[in-house]
Amino acid sequence: MLPSDLTKDIKTRLSTIRGQVDGIIKMLENEQDPEKIITQFKAVESGLDTTHNLLLDEVYRKALAIKIVEAANACPGNCGNEEKIEFLRTEFPQFKLDDIVHKLKEINRINDRLAEYNKKES
Repeated sequence: MLPSDLTKDIKTRLSTIRGQVDGIIKMLENEQDPEKIITQFKAVESGLDTTHNLLLDEVYRKALAIKIVEAANACPGNCGNEEKIEFLRTEFPQFKLDDIVHKLKEINRINDRLAEYNKKES
């Protein structure tokens, strides 16, 4: 479930984009200057990219947080990944979207190693 403030923000952004698309249609019907039409297309594209990234950031950030907690819980304190897990935990709030995607892959590899480590220790 997405936070209501994010959902509201995304809906507002999409409504704005819808208005811009309607504006492009009218500009085409009225045979407006192609340069103005292209400018509006760029605005729509930018708006969609921003909205899409907001959604991705929320979903991926939540997934990364869950994976960090899982890794921290699976590491008994001498698993060989303590420093990396602590780094991810403390730096988590500063990660950008591109970082989050990379860190998700990294924490998944750590979790796989921890599963093997804990299997051997059992």
